[in-house]
Amino acid sequence: MEELNHRPIVYVVSDSVGETAELVVKAAASQFGGSGVEIRRIPYVEDEATIDEVIVLAKQVHAVIAFTLVIPEKKQYLLDQAKEAGVETVDIIGPMLDKIGTLTQQEARYEPGLLYRLDEDYFRKVEAIEFAVKYDDGRDPRGIMRADVVLIGVSRTSKTPLSQYLAHKRLKVANVPLVPEVEPPEELFKVSPKKCIGLKINSEKLNDIRTERLKALGLKAEANYANMERIKEELEYAEKVMDKIGCTVIDVSSKAVEETANLISNMFRDK
Repeated sequence: MEELNHRPIVYVVSDSVGETAELVVKAAASQFGGSGVEIRRIPYVEDEATIDEVIVLAKQVHAVIAFTLVIPEKKQYLLDQAKEAGVETVDIIGPMLDKIGTLTQQEARYEPGLLYRLDEDYFRKVEAIEFAVKYDDGRDPRGIMRADVVLIGVSRTSKTPLSQYLAHKRLKVANVPLVPEVEPPEELFKVSPKKCIGLKINSEKLNDIRTERLKALGLKAEANYANMERIKEELEYAEKVMDKIGCTVIDVSSKAVEETANLISNMFRDK
């Protein structure tokens, strides 16, 4: 009888992690000061025996069972057994599942843990974005060995925006600029050529892009950066490096960044 004097208890039952149900219970409890309710989470409920045990415990201490059981058979079993035992229950996700099903005219998948998997997908995306920033523009050649994709090309071939687009598709991308006066990092020749994507562009297009870039920076368009002879020298050098690596080469002269990103992500989709 001593346990009956404790503060009210809510058993949170889930066939996944149970975080959603616990957060809802905490949010509700916060309206009453928060500290007046004890929450006991029972995650990964996969069998009827566990449900039976929780119902027995809940009955002993006059607790409420809040649940997010998405598998219909498990949910119905809990409802039936709890009703028979006189234990109060709160279905946290069921009513919303029914409403969304009506709105979308679709059948729910009834798979436990989908929200958790979505969260994992989100964190993978964040990790890929941070990776792209850290290993942008050849900043740290160690990223080449850790990357899913390595982009190489001369300046202004969209390596950085491509890295970010691909990061949003959960690919870890390192990019390396190719400059005649700078020896390429040795990691480029150690990593699998299948990971490398060479970006090529025609000289006229590159000249236009670089000229506009100089204007945006308030510099003279006649600078060596946009000089046609210099551009051809860089492109020839980049082509030699790409040939040496033996990587796939994509001509980005007439492609939007999104188009190139989709092309590359499709190549790496199964990886």
